[in-house]
Amino acid sequence: MRRVIWIALPFVVLATLFLAIFPTRALLEQRSRKAKAINELTTLEQQNTKLDDDVRQLHTDAEIERLAREQYNLVKPGEEAYAILPGRPASTTTTTTSTRSRR
Repeated sequence: MRRVIWIALPFVVLATLFLAIFPTRALLEQRSRKAKAINELTTLEQQNTKLDDDVRQLHTDAEIERLAREQYNLVKPGEEAYAILPGRPASTTTTTTSTRSRR
């Protein structure tokens, strides 16, 4: 009988470890994935809030006017648009002097 117990005991210990360790490991992995998913969800919700604010801003008359003036160079009736051209680049001359002494 003792011999059977000594033979069966390692199998019982292995079975107990197998049943305890693998589910625990899976549980910890699931918690880790859940935490990452929650962080990603929070980030996406913040981005959505910012994008909603941007959409609301883009539908205002002031923003439409600003974009029309900035991107399409549009003006209101009675206004005049002027294009200011960049100036000519200043010409630079470089002179080199020889440091050798003449003989």
